[in-house]
Amino acid sequence: MIVAVSLLLGALTAGWLVPRQLGRADLRRRDPRPLIVAWLLAMSGVALAGISGVVLLLAPDHAGASPLTWALSRCWAALQHGSSPKIEELIGVVSVALLAGLVTRFAVVAITEFREARRASRERLAVLRLAARTDDNSPTTLWLAHDRPLAFSLAGRPDVVVATEGLHRHLPAESVAAVLAHERAHLRGRHHLLILIAGILRRTLPFVPLFRQANTALRELVELAADVSAVRACGAPAVRSALLGVAGPGTPDVALAMARDAVDLRLARLKHAAQPAGGLRTALSCGMAGMAATVLPFLTSAVLLLAVTVVTCPVNGW
Repeated sequence: MIVAVSLLLGALTAGWLVPRQLGRADLRRRDPRPLIVAWLLAMSGVALAGISGVVLLLAPDHAGASPLTWALSRCWAALQHGSSPKIEELIGVVSVALLAGLVTRFAVVAITEFREARRASRERLAVLRLAARTDDNSPTTLWLAHDRPLAFSLAGRPDVVVATEGLHRHLPAESVAAVLAHERAHLRGRHHLLILIAGILRRTLPFVPLFRQANTALRELVELAADVSAVRACGAPAVRSALLGVAGPGTPDVALAMARDAVDLRLARLKHAAQPAGGLRTALSCGMAGMAATVLPFLTSAVLLLAVTVVTCPVNGW
């Protein structure tokens, strides 16, 4: 049982520690893509560690027969001396009830959010297709006859980039290309889906900082990641000009807009913009960040196990 409890505590501890560590990254210089992977896999690791702990609570005698777990079982037995023999069963039942409640809440929130996002996207696309013209060179780009320079991407069937004619009137050609490259990067990276999932987890587990802060953090990171793609395609000066020239307000909530989120941070980053890392280096960075984020809850659990061994066994004379 002590292994299961350590997994649960490790998951909660990681849920508190990971956001603080990720929040310390200097986003003006760091590649945002490994950080996106770290946030996503940290949430997966915390959830997996918590579920594993509950499963072990249901089968406390099947945690393994290694010397460490055997010693920990002896220590736990000593701590339990004089307590009710039904304590493990009671804790297991309570944990399963809590897990079932969280899974049910997640399912309800996910179904509701996905339906609402799909409905809102479908309604907006229907209106936009009536009012906009299609770009012959890019059928998934819709142009609105409006003087205000606006651009946003909208997930749907198919995904589309929506831009106004004002972009051509108020921005140079290279900045217009940067705007379109930015929005297409959102669609290629499935950033709308990532934000939606983060929002679902925030509503399901608002008491865990990792899940509560993920939505805001990922919104900033996906904008920075889209900027990286735009810089690679068009150069940092064009992206900076686009950020300064495109209007922010007035875009749908379900869309990701060029100049709505984290604009000051992105402008500061463009001052320090270096050549974007190559594909191999980025893949290695994402892999290392993802691996570290995934195993952190389990490493935290292992540290807690060792701490329990050191503290409880001598106390109980074993």
